[in-house]
Amino acid sequence: MKIERAQVIVVELPLRFRFETSFGVQTSRTVPLLILEGEGVEGYGEGVMTALPGYREETLAGALDLLERALLPAVLGRDWANPEALASALERFRGNPMAKAMVEMAFWDLWARSLGLPLAWLLGGVRERVPVGVSLGIEADLEATLDAVARHLEEGYRRIKLKIKPGWDVRLVEAVRKRFPDAHLTVDANSAYRLADARTLARLDAYDLDYIEQPLAYDDLADHAKLARRLATPICLDESITSARAARQALELGAAGVINVKVARVGGHGEARRVHDLARAFGVPVWMGGMLESGVGRAHNIHAATLPNYVLPGDTSSASRYWEEDVVNEPLEADRGWMPLPAGPGIGVTLNHDLLARIRTGGFEVRPGAAA
Repeated sequence: MKIERAQVIVVELPLRFRFETSFGVQTSRTVPLLILEGEGVEGYGEGVMTALPGYREETLAGALDLLERALLPAVLGRDWANPEALASALERFRGNPMAKAMVEMAFWDLWARSLGLPLAWLLGGVRERVPVGVSLGIEADLEATLDAVARHLEEGYRRIKLKIKPGWDVRLVEAVRKRFPDAHLTVDANSAYRLADARTLARLDAYDLDYIEQPLAYDDLADHAKLARRLATPICLDESITSARAARQALELGAAGVINVKVARVGGHGEARRVHDLARAFGVPVWMGGMLESGVGRAHNIHAATLPNYVLPGDTSSASRYWEEDVVNEPLEADRGWMPLPAGPGIGVTLNHDLLARIRTGGFEVRPGAAA
């Protein structure tokens, strides 16, 4: 399939709530969207990189420059047999998995739409809906947290994830567990702790958590393996898993008993599927993480989460939790803790062009012939 045109649209999407983690506070998200066109069909991708390198090293400005000057010129005007062939052509550019994922994921959507098939079918999905939980940011106080947990459990969400940081951890979890003894609870530290904090983290073993997510450094495997041997609660790795190779190393070291897969973090659907398959071979469950994606990225994640080893509730909760208006026309809404697969070919969503015109802050177009 030949890619004939690429368009990047950057929009500013305000969140419905203040979202605080150990990184800081977010009240909006700058969303780069990629539209690939070929043979009368469009495919959509979304970037998850941020303005500053807080989560991983990639930044929005760097990714946009790389897309315009290198990645998109490398794929435009050429016939691609399948998405794996396209992804192989991007390997000569080192690193930058989030930028590469925008291109690879948009082409998966384009290819699936050209075949008239849902993306999930081509990825190897086995279900029509996926279990979902919620990720709750750091609230103003314990009572606000308890209210938020109660509200989301009443809505049927199948797992509650609490963001933690030093000083906002054991007391928080103790209070939530006391109020909700039967809830599936997890915590996410976003790399806020050090190995020297092992005693504090070990105190969380008393509260029957499903896992502790990314307690130590974003690029660490060795210390996570040491910590895992000191905890009864499984460690889930997120930021540290940037590829199937990193996943294999983590699993061999015993650094992870659970893996959070984020398709955009590892470079796209092909690499995410390899991470999924590796974890399955090791008998380790995975779940689909989230990066506050708009409807484009959320739809991609839902399709990917239909693979068989996504057995734990993921972060693909209802889009209306995050946005007053979404960049897609189709409502992506969970029903009692289950998110249905968007219907139709590709990722099953269409762009809300009226909204995009109102909130657009930048972008560019690339056509064949630009030097790579």
